[in-house]
Amino acid sequence: MIVDYISGVITRELRALRSELECYADEADIWKTPDGITNSAGTLALHLAGNLRHYVGTVLGGNDYVRDRAAEFARRDVPREELIADVDRAIEDVSRGLSGVSDESLGDRFPLAVGNISLNTGDFLIHLASHLAYHLGQINYHRRITTKEQGSVTALSVSELRSAEKGG
Repeated sequence: MIVDYISGVITRELRALRSELECYADEADIWKTPDGITNSAGTLALHLAGNLRHYVGTVLGGNDYVRDRAAEFARRDVPREELIADVDRAIEDVSRGLSGVSDESLGDRFPLAVGNISLNTGDFLIHLASHLAYHLGQINYHRRITTKEQGSVTALSVSELRSAEKGG
């Protein structure tokens, strides 16, 4: 059950990432890097999708995705359509990858050392969700800075959480 909550949060954040990418009126703005900003929204989207597809989809789910982390930060001008398709694949990989994880296994060591560090699976999954939310916030600010649009995509809505009920 805890795994379902983690999966729900990660999926919610990935849907918000998709919405952020769709909100750029000019697709070229996705790749801009204004002064003081190192990574574009496109770079962060590639990084987030690659990160989750690798750690959840491949390591936990056993899919055949092969991560190229360097390319996540080096690629430029990837069409929005391709970025969104990659985010959608990450949603699928998270769903499939976490479907084989039980609450009991959250205390087990994650099958792969991360940065030469061994972690419990549950601890690392919560880290992955936090990492995603951190970069999602950066993308939101990037969009507002580059497009001068202040509108929200209603990211992080509690109504999208697994246990949400109206009128409670």
